[in-house]
Amino acid sequence: MNLPGKIAIMGGGSWATALAKIVLSTQDKINWYMRREDQIQDFKMSGHNPSYLSAVEFDIDRICFYSDINRAIEDSDTLIFATPSPFLKHHLNKVKTSLHDKFIISAIKGIVPDENMPIADYFAEYYNVPIDNIAVIGGPCHAEEIALERLSYITLACSDIEKAKQLSPIFRNHYLRNYCCKDVIGIEYASVLKNVYAIVAGICHGMKYGDNFLAVFICNAIEEMRNFLYAVHGLDRDITDSVYLGDLLVTAYSRFSRNRTFGTMIGKGYSVKTAQLEMEMIAEGYYGTKCIHEINEKYKVDMPILNTLYAILYERKSPVTEIRQLTKLFK
Repeated sequence: MNLPGKIAIMGGGSWATALAKIVLSTQDKINWYMRREDQIQDFKMSGHNPSYLSAVEFDIDRICFYSDINRAIEDSDTLIFATPSPFLKHHLNKVKTSLHDKFIISAIKGIVPDENMPIADYFAEYYNVPIDNIAVIGGPCHAEEIALERLSYITLACSDIEKAKQLSPIFRNHYLRNYCCKDVIGIEYASVLKNVYAIVAGICHGMKYGDNFLAVFICNAIEEMRNFLYAVHGLDRDITDSVYLGDLLVTAYSRFSRNRTFGTMIGKGYSVKTAQLEMEMIAEGYYGTKCIHEINEKYKVDMPILNTLYAILYERKSPVTEIRQLTKLFK
């Protein structure tokens, strides 16, 4: 496989837009799939994504837009998926062309609902993509800061690390650094869990817990993450690496974090449904909480933070009562 070949961005949201900006800083042209034809037409007229990161200007002559997912796949070699995980199946259900000979890069920090599968496993099992031809992007990297060209770091993981190294120049410029590793499974689960913990951090923030408490919360959250990752994939990893701890920190602290924002609303007294309706973007931790809770029925890792959030989101338990009980377990 001659990597990267023709690159396609699959998705029209903020992270997809940030990735398009990154890739166009290192490549001459890209293909770009967006579901809505009206969004594409508005994009072509204005020179920017009309719905997300609208301050980022693009050279339209360097982009070939597609609203037909099959044509986008047929005309591309490397597909960078950046759709919210709850919508991935909806997009892929339209796929009629083979993905077997494509290289898949998942920039989706989530898990496939219902199947409870990480994205890489889903592509391998349902679309016959060889696992060595699937990579994932992880790390503390908000789309909004990419738009501002603030120095950021990502990790690119593939079971065939040489392929990850081949792809790394695509994601390296004056404001972005990257590292390569083989921990595909660990990074995928960590990216789900950091969203879960960010919601809890937001709930605590909304309930007026301070920075002192949040620091203790993060320490307990990273320990819970470490225990779960070791149970599902006992790889020798350093949980303090930026792709694990760093991503957790930025998602729990940053004003750009939609999961923290979602949690803050709940902590202030919003119902789960009302908070979802108020959000302009998807808080993937809501779906990730249920997925990881069900997955952990097999592994039975002690996960009090996850269980607390599950009780609040899905069992309609009182955030005040549940968080108070959780705080008694921290050290």
